[in-house]
Amino acid sequence: MSGIRRRDVLKGTALALVGSGVARGNVISREIPWHPDAGEPPEPVKPGPWKFFTAEEAAAVEALVDRIIPPDAGMSGGTDAGTPGGTDAGTPGGKGAGCAVYLDRQLAGPYGRFAGLYTRPPFNKGIKQQGPQSSQTPAELYRKALAALDHYCRAGRDGKPFAELSSDRQDEILHGLESETVKLEGLEGTTFFEALVKDTQQGFFADPIYGGNRDLCAWKMIGFPGTRYDYRDWVGRHNERYPLPPVGIGGRADWNPGKG
Repeated sequence: MSGIRRRDVLKGTALALVGSGVARGNVISREIPWHPDAGEPPEPVKPGPWKFFTAEEAAAVEALVDRIIPPDAGMSGGTDAGTPGGTDAGTPGGKGAGCAVYLDRQLAGPYGRFAGLYTRPPFNKGIKQQGPQSSQTPAELYRKALAALDHYCRAGRDGKPFAELSSDRQDEILHGLESETVKLEGLEGTTFFEALVKDTQQGFFADPIYGGNRDLCAWKMIGFPGTRYDYRDWVGRHNERYPLPPVGIGGRADWNPGKG
């Protein structure tokens, strides 16, 4: 070791990393120098037809998300995918905020098929904190659960689909799914209920680029500044309303990055 200097070792290690494609710049963008948007930025969700749900499924999901996150007084939801919600003052519910659209696009994409996750057996039922222990993808769960929910509503005392029930009856069924008193054929109602609540919450508070949180309504409600470049001056100012409107990943026409 007497003839080897530490600098030579470090230089040799750096060259080896670069040569093997492990250098940081190469890992990030596969090319040097790195430049903005070199990765795979999310593709903005655009208004249009449903990509995963059928019309009947979409009607049920819109009713479901609007009971999980009800609109404020005076608000009303949109009528179909991509349609803005109510215009009165307040915050729209899950439907008006686009949560059903968010769910539709997520289930039609990588999330719906569990892309990138290990889904092979053995599947042993674990504790709740371990998450799903099944090969069933979210897309398969929603398709099966929505069909079972529709059968439950039509075949029982209601005689009509979930979307046509009163708000009180819809709430009763949701409480039943949560408490396991409502049984869906072929699956555990709690599994669907927990997935639906989680996904609806994500759609409500996610960046609007993914289809939910329409017009940044959820961020405006909680006073979240969004993806503004810098708001460090406000981090320690508690119980004060942030004076600037929130900004999403897609930016705003009236937003100047140099001043935001």
